[in-house]
Amino acid sequence: MGEFTTIMARDGHEFQAYLSPPPGKPQGAVVVLQEIFGVNSHIREVTDGFAKEGYTAIAPALFDRIRRGIELGYSPADMQEGRGYVQQLKLDVTLKDVAAAVAVVKHSGRTGTVGFCWGGGLSYVAACELPIACAVVYYGKASNYLERKPRCQVMYHFGTQDTGIPLSDVEKVKAVDTQGIFYEYEAGHGFSCDPRPSFSPEAAALARQRTLEFFGHKLAGKG
Repeated sequence: MGEFTTIMARDGHEFQAYLSPPPGKPQGAVVVLQEIFGVNSHIREVTDGFAKEGYTAIAPALFDRIRRGIELGYSPADMQEGRGYVQQLKLDVTLKDVAAAVAVVKHSGRTGTVGFCWGGGLSYVAACELPIACAVVYYGKASNYLERKPRCQVMYHFGTQDTGIPLSDVEKVKAVDTQGIFYEYEAGHGFSCDPRPSFSPEAAALARQRTLEFFGHKLAGKG
């Protein structure tokens, strides 16, 4: 449905982004922020899914700062490789790439971000730093960035069995983002990603429904 296109950040860095247009007139735009596995087939599928719901959707390839075309699976070795790439990137530089993606799709109307895992933390930072209308965080470590405060409303999806993000960390986020919408699911990390062993169909479906209702209200002006 979508295809890769080349976009440019303000510092002149050219990189790939997976851009998926809606079937009709867009009712807003959604920037999909990747996990540590690159803009792989799952992230492209998620991006196409938001396009089918009526949004211009884009997933910037944030690992292109290191090397183009990085797409990983979900094995322990892939996880280790993905974490290594993340450690090579600086947050302020990555944010330039997210900002470039926002700029590409803003003509479609109000724009929101949705991020998963590493991208979930980036979605929180985008809510604090970028001109967006709302943000969604799926099991992202927003607690790493609490010196910043969101300037728009954020919806959070956390798993109660996520060993990497204990509920004590979620409570810290709640204390800072008093306007946030928080949901917790009887699931582990990565529960919305169907290729992963931690995938929970029930939690994924409910989180998606809530996310779409949130975007419908914040981006498309429904309800």
